[in-house]
Amino acid sequence: MALTDATDTGQNIPVQKPKRLFKNLASKIAAIPMVFTALVIFVGGTVWTIVYSFTSSGLLPRLKWVGLDQYERLWNSRKWLVSIENLAIYGICSLILTLVIGFTLAALLDRKVRGEGALRTIFLYPFALSFIVTGLIWQWILNPELGLQSVMRGIGWESFAFDPLNNSKLVMFGLLIAGLWQGTGLIMCIMLAGLRGIDEDIWKAARVDGIGTVKTYIRVIIPMMRPVFVTSLVLIGSGIVKLYDLVVAQTSGGPGLSSQVPAMYVMTSMFGGQNLGQGFAASTMMLVSVVIILVPWAILEFGGKKRG
Repeated sequence: MALTDATDTGQNIPVQKPKRLFKNLASKIAAIPMVFTALVIFVGGTVWTIVYSFTSSGLLPRLKWVGLDQYERLWNSRKWLVSIENLAIYGICSLILTLVIGFTLAALLDRKVRGEGALRTIFLYPFALSFIVTGLIWQWILNPELGLQSVMRGIGWESFAFDPLNNSKLVMFGLLIAGLWQGTGLIMCIMLAGLRGIDEDIWKAARVDGIGTVKTYIRVIIPMMRPVFVTSLVLIGSGIVKLYDLVVAQTSGGPGLSSQVPAMYVMTSMFGGQNLGQGFAASTMMLVSVVIILVPWAILEFGGKKRG
């Protein structure tokens, strides 16, 4: 009755806004398990790993402090230095080629080609496979007795030679082929989504001004897709740092140390060498490399929004 009277007299009844804490309460309750998992498992595990990297833990973790000894031993290890060098070669090539190939495929599909849906599926399908499966597939394809070399010689090209996995100078490029085959499709889809978000009027204006297609992409479209490229760089970079499954499936780190990578060094130290402290130190250095990737991304992605 009081509400009716107040409405009839034209009075404004102040409506008390719910406290921010209770806004979207159901969503916040649903997020509790994920938040708990992130804090306890990821953050807790990360802190635990960093702490024990300063100890002499062997087969089992123990709090016997040795300072920076594990890190000194790590950076004096030829195996670790070779792993870093191999990852740098793979990473630089993978970063550049994945972006170039992914964007090129996306630009071609954006021209409304026939069978676009089928082509998207074909290009993206390898991403649905695990790295172990991808590694085994390409191990067979690059096998000189069963794969590409055998097929080419079987059709009459007797001098054809292509055996990168058994060549210490080319083995990382053999791994790169498999990595590109699996990861390029995802980047293509991300780039295609970015291209589809570009206003069609921009293309019309470019055509009116007489700007060619390639120049339009370079001078107009690519700068507008900066957030898409930044996100792609983060995805590619994180995949490069944790490279492990592909190497194990294709080469197991061989021949010799020519395809060793940091993640394999961590696993070998912790489980093969029964030296948890050394494995934790290597893991911490890998974490540092991930932070180096994520911090510039966060600055580029969120710093600009705050300034805006």
